[in-house]
Amino acid sequence: MATTNDLKNGLVLNLDGQLWSVVGFQHVKPGKGGAFVRTTLKNVLSGKVVDRTFNAGTKVETATVDKRTMQYLYADGEDYVFMDLDTYDQLQVGGGTVGDAASWLLPEAEVMVATHEGAPLYIELPASVVLEVTYTEPGLQGDRSSAGSKPATVQTGATVQVPLFVTTGEKIKVDTRDGRYLGRA
Repeated sequence: MATTNDLKNGLVLNLDGQLWSVVGFQHVKPGKGGAFVRTTLKNVLSGKVVDRTFNAGTKVETATVDKRTMQYLYADGEDYVFMDLDTYDQLQVGGGTVGDAASWLLPEAEVMVATHEGAPLYIELPASVVLEVTYTEPGLQGDRSSAGSKPATVQTGATVQVPLFVTTGEKIKVDTRDGRYLGRA
């Protein structure tokens, strides 16, 4: 248990049986009436974002979320298998939990896996990854980075919009948050 005065970004709360991560908070002391805390909360499982207001000093239940660096090993049907780098224990994470991050997962990639009471909640990828272009249309002489873009398929099977000069076999850097091309690697 903690009070609303102890809130900080990233803290996970257990409200009404659901896990909510604090995205933002603001202590407000109006000229009239009691102080309160205005928070923005994100549901850990569904990603839904809500605003909620608490009276200052109200007790809230915190949840312990264990974040560990794990190595992605392989896909097993709909599930993905990760290995804890400290204990070498393997953890099977469902495809729904991995979500869109599967587009950027390479074998042996290190990711952050968050668990609560042994159940995986979500995975965090590094900000960018280096991937090899497996197929893209050939570029023409005179193609420049400002001339436009074309789709390219990378080794994970995802499609990325790249400049016209990128060719098959090149390694490119991709932003894992929105799938943007960041440059050659």
